[in-house]
Amino acid sequence: MPDTTTTTTTRGQGRSIDLAGKIALIDGHWQPRVIAEMNDYQFKVVKVLGQFQWHRHADTDETFIVLEGELRIALRGPGYAEGHAIVLRAGQMAVVPRGVEHKPSALAEARLLLIEPRGVVNTGDGDADERTVQNDQWI
Repeated sequence: MPDTTTTTTTRGQGRSIDLAGKIALIDGHWQPRVIAEMNDYQFKVVKVLGQFQWHRHADTDETFIVLEGELRIALRGPGYAEGHAIVLRAGQMAVVPRGVEHKPSALAEARLLLIEPRGVVNTGDGDADERTVQNDQWI
């Protein structure tokens, strides 16, 4: 059952947040949920499995922190060789620079913490599709 005490009013501040407990509340994959805010940045938890689409965020960097499992992030564009990818395991993180196309994937379910500005669309700057989720969904 979602924690109704976390709202955009409290912003998840001034209390302990159980990351594993919050992620356990998520039913599907690639459905990030907000757990806290700091200034204009949101902390989101998400379960991932399989491949996401190529996308980019023209105006912001995006931080991926792996809590459980393994995540591969393919990168393409100026400054990246063909086939370049970052592989992250539990306890590791990476920042994808603004404007860089990236494609996250996980062969087995991985659980992540994402840090990005409020209002960032999970599928990037392109057209919305079936994987685009509504912003500001708190859990």
